[in-house]
Amino acid sequence: MSRTKRMTLAISAGALALGAGLGVTGMASAATTPTPTPSSSASAEATPGTTDSQGMRGGHGKGGQRGAAQAAELAAKLGVDEAKVTEALQAFREANKPTTPPAEGTKPDRATRDAALAKSLAESLGIEESKVTAALEELRTAAQADRAAALKTKLDTAVTDGTLTQAEADAVAKAVEKGVIGGGGH
Repeated sequence: MSRTKRMTLAISAGALALGAGLGVTGMASAATTPTPTPSSSASAEATPGTTDSQGMRGGHGKGGQRGAAQAAELAAKLGVDEAKVTEALQAFREANKPTTPPAEGTKPDRATRDAALAKSLAESLGIEESKVTAALEELRTAAQADRAAALKTKLDTAVTDGTLTQAEADAVAKAVEKGVIGGGGH
């Protein structure tokens, strides 16, 4: 075997071994890294309406950015420092982490959760609970309007492109509005 072929083979074998080693290391790391689980830690609902199963999204990818923006919007509505709102939301999340996953097909009671959030924020920020409740509701309403407008635009585009008929788009919009699909109808 020529020297060039032996060197190429040796380099290739080394690269393959290195790749395999990194892959095994990655798998071992993945096996020992705890998997995040859905919890009410993401539930502090700074901008109701842009929510997951519990409330405000945050901490994962773009959700963390949205969570920061939502805290900023809530702080502006309440006339308090954004850092204080962020801290109060985090404290609420930590205090309300579920110890067990929810039963299959069940959802937490939104009214109870919202009331607990408003009470917690009011106490943490030194603001009247009614003011916090009103701010949360205003933000939820605005977020719902934004989602409805985005859905309408998407459906209009699908009709224009011929992907859906107008009747199909209207049916989808109605199903979302009534809460049959897509979490609408709140």
